[in-house]
Amino acid sequence: MTIHLETQSDLEEAIQALVKRDTRLRPVLEIAGMPSLRRREPGFVGLAHIVCGQQLSTASAGAIWGRLSAAFDPFDHDAVRRARADRLGRLGLSAAKIKTLKHLARELAAERLNLDVLAEEDADAAHHTLIALPGIGPWTADVYLLFCLGHGDAWPAGDLAVQEGIRIGLGLKTRPTEKQMAPLAEPWRPLRGAAAHLWWSYYRAVKKREGVIAGEGQANAVLNNVAVAKRSRVKEKMPARKKPGPTP
Repeated sequence: MTIHLETQSDLEEAIQALVKRDTRLRPVLEIAGMPSLRRREPGFVGLAHIVCGQQLSTASAGAIWGRLSAAFDPFDHDAVRRARADRLGRLGLSAAKIKTLKHLARELAAERLNLDVLAEEDADAAHHTLIALPGIGPWTADVYLLFCLGHGDAWPAGDLAVQEGIRIGLGLKTRPTEKQMAPLAEPWRPLRGAAAHLWWSYYRAVKKREGVIAGEGQANAVLNNVAVAKRSRVKEKMPARKKPGPTP
């Protein structure tokens, strides 16, 4: 049976069940505090919102989404399917994101895809249905299942904040890889989605920064921080260029 996290009470009940089942989570909860449930709009709008914000800052993603919402009333798959690609591009969407949204719109219009039924499917099966769609990666799929559908067992194995939270909270020597995250989460089935909320809250408590999309913002802060850190390390390794001297 699929468990849904529709209300704050649902999340709190699930967290308490997890703590009773796995006592390692008790100190994690004490530090994190009870996480707050975060929900977003389901269906095409919710998935499109996530896609629009991929690899962008919160400000940039919010601005693009604002322009899209204002340009189409209503903003739905039929509107995107009929819209000219150049018009979507002028609103700020990249060619790749236009291609992704167009494909989603066509699949929904042809009734080859039903996003709502994913809420009732096994989390892993729903995940694979989504990542089979062009332009939909694992993180996008899991965020949609968790925040838009309230799937209680969706597990964002590739999210760096969850990985780092688990490394610290479980006393691991290194941050677990996406592949290693699957067996680590087995004790928390069928409430891995609730466990993810707990680990995000724990990460925020110990690192003093967000690690997941919040409110109407649309950025994964951890991914942004890692990208900046990598760029900084590359710059540090590059030898300083000598300034050209005067021409003899």
